[in-house]
Amino acid sequence: MRALAAQLRRLPPSCGPVRLVGVDGHAGSGKSTFARRLAAALGGAPVLHLDDIASHEELFAWDGRLLTEVIEPLARGAAAHYSLYDWRARRFSPPRVLAPAPVILVEGVGAGRRALRPYLARLLWMDLPREESWARGRARDGEEQREFWTGWTAAERRHFAADPSRPFADLLVRQLESGYEVAPGPAADL
Repeated sequence: MRALAAQLRRLPPSCGPVRLVGVDGHAGSGKSTFARRLAAALGGAPVLHLDDIASHEELFAWDGRLLTEVIEPLARGAAAHYSLYDWRARRFSPPRVLAPAPVILVEGVGAGRRALRPYLARLLWMDLPREESWARGRARDGEEQREFWTGWTAAERRHFAADPSRPFADLLVRQLESGYEVAPGPAADL
């Protein structure tokens, strides 16, 4: 993890003064846990969770809002202001501030989408098959979210069919029993 953090710090900025790093993969693949550990290795780098940007009405149609509320301000070197979605209350909170930092992690399904790739210094893909990822996600979320998962898996299939991320990943991340293995991604072959 330290070696990856050092590599990311050495990258040139990709979004104003920020090295924006996407952590993408299927729901349940371990993106949040990995991003939290990578952020710690980076000395407390901010993590923007796309689950906070998405909503029931915009499972994947949030890219315009993310660009205007987060990417454009960061590209100017200014603080971003975005509202977090409360999935239980089904409403957005007052805006939260995201100040520019040397590295900011963007974590969530769709972090490597076409609209965001031009702003990413690196795209990491959590390399776990979708069915295994979804089984982990369902187990994590429990019976209360069973109906949501039925709609989610169909929406995720449509999203990645129309806008795949994995082919553009710079690095593939595989969770091991202890730690992670990081390998070159398909983008290395492009």
